[in-house]
Amino acid sequence: MKARTVVYGIPNCDTVKKARTWLEAHGVPFEFHDFKKAGLSAALVQTWLADVSLDALVNRRGTTWRGLTDEAKAAAETVDGAIALMTEKPSIVKRPVVVVDGRVKSLGFSATEYETLFG
Repeated sequence: MKARTVVYGIPNCDTVKKARTWLEAHGVPFEFHDFKKAGLSAALVQTWLADVSLDALVNRRGTTWRGLTDEAKAAAETVDGAIALMTEKPSIVKRPVVVVDGRVKSLGFSATEYETLFG
């Protein structure tokens, strides 16, 4: 039985584009979840945190993070605050989030990592 792979991200993100292109070129079937349009639930983010750290999941390098108030950045230091921020502003999530059979297997894109995961 084939694994169910879901790629979470934003379609115009360069890293998401690279990941989707790699998966398509290597014949890996996947679903794409555009979390700008389809949203992101607190429950889903909570399940991701079973597999990855909060630090890894929050993208502190992007323009969305830089545009936050100091109060919002401070709130993101707690799990509840970070989850609330990620559901309100999904661009804060490091992307893509690749989930295979309900478990986070990768954040971001690395051809080497994808080769190991899907090769």
